[in-house]
Amino acid sequence: MALNLIMLGPPGAGKGTQAERFARTRGIPKISTGDILREAVHTGTEIGKRARAIMDRGELVSDEVMIGIVGERLGRADAQAGFILDGFPRTVAQAAALDGLMAGRDPLIVIEIVVPESELVRRLSTRMICASCGHNAPIADGSQTVCSLCGGQLVQRADDSQAVVLERLKIYRANTKPLVDFYQSRPTFRTINGAQGPDQVAAALASAIEAAGTGGPAPAGLDDVSIRGSR
Repeated sequence: MALNLIMLGPPGAGKGTQAERFARTRGIPKISTGDILREAVHTGTEIGKRARAIMDRGELVSDEVMIGIVGERLGRADAQAGFILDGFPRTVAQAAALDGLMAGRDPLIVIEIVVPESELVRRLSTRMICASCGHNAPIADGSQTVCSLCGGQLVQRADDSQAVVLERLKIYRANTKPLVDFYQSRPTFRTINGAQGPDQVAAALASAIEAAGTGGPAPAGLDDVSIRGSR
């Protein structure tokens, strides 16, 4: 059975880190919409040309174009044994289109990582990024000052001030609630508590995916009302 996974979660929930870790462990591609959009534009595919024209006009890439780019990527050989989608779907229209793309394939497993807002603000307002290569540094105690990848200087992201973080979380909640509503009645939907250490979140993620894939119940404590209610 192919493992087809979507991870939902607000900025600072750690979904990117967990997706990369899980994809590496399972040997399946982590498909970032940002990466495949840039690739399509760079390689000059037909849909990439459409995306470039839209971007050159300073407009947002439409659902139709993003769906086409994702459809092309999911059709490649390395995605037939499974994939993790990062950054897609972002709208209910994209989610409905993805269901169409999944026709004849194993079902989607959807994991929502939930973290209290106070913890998200703490994480994001202390997050550092490399001024040279743009790599996000792991959230730590602030003692790390250079990038572990290239040795560049770590600086705070310009969009990570507390006021900006709160606004981003507000927008995320407004945009994502319809997606959660779209998926949460499915037997392959699970919620995990992201307010733990990375290893604990990884273990919870693996358990939730296993339970969703076999049709079993959600592991005890994953649908924690106190965690969900504090968003």
